[in-house]
Amino acid sequence: MTAVFTRGTLDGSQEAAGDAGPPAPRADCIADSAGGLTFDVTDPGEAGAAHLLLRLRDSDPAVEVRLPLTPAADGRLRAALPSSVELPEGRWNAYAQVESGEPRRLVPGVNDLRSLVDRAPSGSRGHVAVRIPYATKQGNLSVRSWLRAPHAEVGELCIEEEGLTGQGRVYGTALTGAGYVEAALRGDSGRVLRAGLAPGGSSASPECGFAFALRYAELADSVDGEGIWDLWLRPAGEGGPRIRLARLLDDVADKKPIFTYPLKRVDSVEVGPYYTVDNDLSIRVGP
Repeated sequence: MTAVFTRGTLDGSQEAAGDAGPPAPRADCIADSAGGLTFDVTDPGEAGAAHLLLRLRDSDPAVEVRLPLTPAADGRLRAALPSSVELPEGRWNAYAQVESGEPRRLVPGVNDLRSLVDRAPSGSRGHVAVRIPYATKQGNLSVRSWLRAPHAEVGELCIEEEGLTGQGRVYGTALTGAGYVEAALRGDSGRVLRAGLAPGGSSASPECGFAFALRYAELADSVDGEGIWDLWLRPAGEGGPRIRLARLLDDVADKKPIFTYPLKRVDSVEVGPYYTVDNDLSIRVGP
């Protein structure tokens, strides 16, 4: 029987390669609490200077970050992506490239993401950088990156009979007494609801933590049968920054299929929170 290998293409898909070449190189990833990543790559089996190439998906012209691959233990090659290297927000496909040869799509090995669980960055740089390696549907290695300045991290959510209560923490800016959470109806910039803030979060940094509550009846009554409310934090009121509420500081690259919440019935519709494909927090109203 002829062996058939899978080879990654530049668009992230897979193609049958027959016995035209070896299997794709494999990369183990280790994340650190500062937002950096280390890649340990199996030797691609070619002579010459090697690089790990990160290419921003759907970018035109292509946006790339090149990291040198240097010898490490067990015959592997290592590349480091420190937190100080800016990685714009998006999904980055990972490749190994030797000299001027064609980049070869990497496949994921073991991801050690323990340092990302319950991560609490200082926010002293004015932004929060998050990088989470993950396996695509095609079995390739990609990195999901967020760069938020400032950032409003969603904590515990509680689904109550009358609505949603939640806690969060803001990074890169300060909360004031004028702060509030804003629910903006997607597709209708003029339809906005506000909810005041209460103290919340860690007692070690009460100036950063907040709590909020949104009534489902008010959200349901303000749409025509169905709609999506995107949630924002206004830490200094209307005159300050507008920050999307999101949950980024853990090891889950895609929250939408993992974090699910019960729906509550309000008259003829159902209402409930969910995370978008970008891990931002929204509330859906629908039949």
